[in-house]
Amino acid sequence: MPLPENDTPWPPPEMATALASMATDDAWYSGDRDRIRRAHQPSAERATETGRRLRFWERPRRLDTPDYSLHIPLPGDIATTSADLLFSEPPTLTVDGTETQARLDELAEAGGLANTLLEAGEVAAALRGAYLRVTWHQDLAKRTLLTTHHADTAVPEWTSGFLTAVTFWREVSADGVHVRRHLERHEPGRILHALYEGTKTNLGRAVPLTEDPATADLVDSLDAGGDGQTITTGIDRLTAGYVKNMGPDRRDRRSPLGRSDFQGVDHLFHALDEVWTSWMRDIRLARARLIVPSGYLTNDGPGQGASFDLDREVWSAINASPTSGEGITENQFLIRVDEHQRTAEAIVRQAVKLAGYSAQSFGMDGETAVTATEVVARERKSMITRDKKSRYWGPVLADMLEVLLMMDARLGFSNVTPERPKIEFGDSVSEDPKSVAETLSLLAQAQAVSTETKVRILRPDWDDTAVREETDRILKETGQAVNDPSMTGAEGPGAPGFGRQSGGEQPKGA
Repeated sequence: MPLPENDTPWPPPEMATALASMATDDAWYSGDRDRIRRAHQPSAERATETGRRLRFWERPRRLDTPDYSLHIPLPGDIATTSADLLFSEPPTLTVDGTETQARLDELAEAGGLANTLLEAGEVAAALRGAYLRVTWHQDLAKRTLLTTHHADTAVPEWTSGFLTAVTFWREVSADGVHVRRHLERHEPGRILHALYEGTKTNLGRAVPLTEDPATADLVDSLDAGGDGQTITTGIDRLTAGYVKNMGPDRRDRRSPLGRSDFQGVDHLFHALDEVWTSWMRDIRLARARLIVPSGYLTNDGPGQGASFDLDREVWSAINASPTSGEGITENQFLIRVDEHQRTAEAIVRQAVKLAGYSAQSFGMDGETAVTATEVVARERKSMITRDKKSRYWGPVLADMLEVLLMMDARLGFSNVTPERPKIEFGDSVSEDPKSVAETLSLLAQAQAVSTETKVRILRPDWDDTAVREETDRILKETGQAVNDPSMTGAEGPGAPGFGRQSGGEQPKGA
């Protein structure tokens, strides 16, 4: 399928339901009160529906009074927690080829892959999923780059559950009437670019890429003598992939887009904000106020009303009996702190539970876990959700990293043989160093562990070479690297200086 024709409705009508849902989730994710209110403006039919009580952010706001409504950014916290559980420690990427491994590590480090995955994981939790896209710019960097694209500005095409093409778009300029959009369509073997000038709801007509500074530099990358739109990738793979946050979409089980962490939880977001606003209203109303007789008020002049001076120490006599009780009266309401706090905590616990996480992940349990084992036990629900999400991320991330290596070689940035890497997700909960040290100390006292094994336990991320070198240094410093005196004068394996000191094999016998 080529790029859209002129005057095509945009976004496409078939994406209207999904994009409307993403717009609501995006408003919650942003934490902006005005965006949340706009996203929840009820339709005329719903607003007048008999017997229906509007939720907190659906209620119309009076413009003649201050807006005291408050928002607790729990949705954003949920999305951040999801990304932290998955990518707080970067995943380990492994291929068989030594040169390929070195190039993959270089691309991951130089391209900031760890940060890219953190961003993609957070946005995916909020917007149902995220796209991973292979890009490059030969004038700026001699390497390919893996980037992320948000799901609310993409039109995917599916065949039997497989992503076969996707069109990304972005607004490059808008003046209130006219809107220019850059469309970037990924197909197996090629990427197409086009610039359209239209309106908020219509794509309009295609114009040359050179008409806008945001797309002018793409012209040099297009195929020479082609249609002025195409970049041939030279590989038969799609240079973009979609990672769904979680499946299925409970509102539309046939949708391949997955579901947001906010699905089925938004009513609790309304309730939490209502409780928090009510709590702050109690504080606002409970400010001490003085009720005074009219004789205590000072006339400020014609049309200026009267006022009461709180700093005045001596008052003129008023015509009242000393026993009449007519004096200054203090008025101060109670603040229902405990009721509001317990209600808010109960709502938060239920919200994070429905989103698939443990309250411990949000710091809600007062007792602090000591060891990583205790943390995992208390955060079992969060760990289960993390493992489920990692199974969605693993295959797509591996595919895109293989495409990254293929394009890197295809563009002449490297000459390595592309491989599909194995993905091992890092531990979201690191073992407590004190606990590890105590365990190693007990094993050493029992003489049940070698120095090399202790190094491997302490440094599980080190390769064999690093482990052997560290083991040799420890043995030298502790005086345990003693040569076998029976091998004096020998050469090769078993000779003095060979073995633990040099990292070689130990002699099997004299």
